[in-house]
Amino acid sequence: MNMINRLRKQDAVFLLAAVVVFAVLQFLMAERIVSSFWRLNISLICLNVMLASSLNLINGVTGQFSLGHAGFMAVGAYVSAVCTVFLHLPFIVSLIGGAAAAGLLGFLVGVPTLRLQGDYLAIATLGMGEIIRICILNIQQVGGASGMSGIPRDTTFPWLFFCMVVTLFVLKNIIHSKQGRACLAVRENAIAAEAMGIDTTAFKVFAFTIASMFAGLAGALFSHYFGIAHPSSFTFMRSFDIMTMVVLGGLGSLSGSVIGAFILTLIAAVMQSYPEYRMIVYALLLIILMLYRPNGILGNKELAELMLSKWKKGGRGDGPVAENK
Repeated sequence: MNMINRLRKQDAVFLLAAVVVFAVLQFLMAERIVSSFWRLNISLICLNVMLASSLNLINGVTGQFSLGHAGFMAVGAYVSAVCTVFLHLPFIVSLIGGAAAAGLLGFLVGVPTLRLQGDYLAIATLGMGEIIRICILNIQQVGGASGMSGIPRDTTFPWLFFCMVVTLFVLKNIIHSKQGRACLAVRENAIAAEAMGIDTTAFKVFAFTIASMFAGLAGALFSHYFGIAHPSSFTFMRSFDIMTMVVLGGLGSLSGSVIGAFILTLIAAVMQSYPEYRMIVYALLLIILMLYRPNGILGNKELAELMLSKWKKGGRGDGPVAENK
């Protein structure tokens, strides 16, 4: 009961903080205090947070190694575009359709591939992501290699921020649920989890499906933000960028994914005039991280937990500071 009350308090604080951040950013954008360049990058941060946090459910929480996240983003982008351009469905229906299609594909892909482990799973998901992209390249009805243009630009900042908050809220509660605990058990020791009666493959597929669904939602928002869906936006390098955000922030930490997405999006924005050096900076950043913070900036902890633990040590007088007194 105490844990339930604590989670409810954390949810309330999270939602209150989200409302405050949204109000500040919306005011800055409405008053034109923030330039169009930084408005674009704030929107990209929202998208990248959704992608990184959903991939963290697979790579961080469940302990698997997926390299095909951009493929599910592509499915969401194109399916939602078809819904609005060809079927003339409302924007919100296209978002649901893109997320559902990506989630369904994630389930169908996850059932056979998630019986693999380690490098074999990484190769399988990488291949699946490329297969999705190549298939899109050869479908002329959605533009083929030229991409699909004429997509209504219905994605606004409120939509992006709302979907980002929903993504984080749902993933946070999944991680603290019975299913989330089972996924953590699979990460820590799959053999011991099976011995305790946990169907490891089923929970791997569960995590893969949920993560794919949110990747599809991000893809749907992406295509309706820029008004175009192009296969070059969903290459392996896009999956690598998302994985870098997860590793940078810390595997298993949702707040780490937010921090990683913020930092790498900011680096990409600053280095926009020097795109050829961006990957060099990424590589150097990862090398420094592996040397000094091998578990990521936050490790597998949440920012709120670290701040609370420091506050308790400093405020209650039971830490090293109090002993020195």
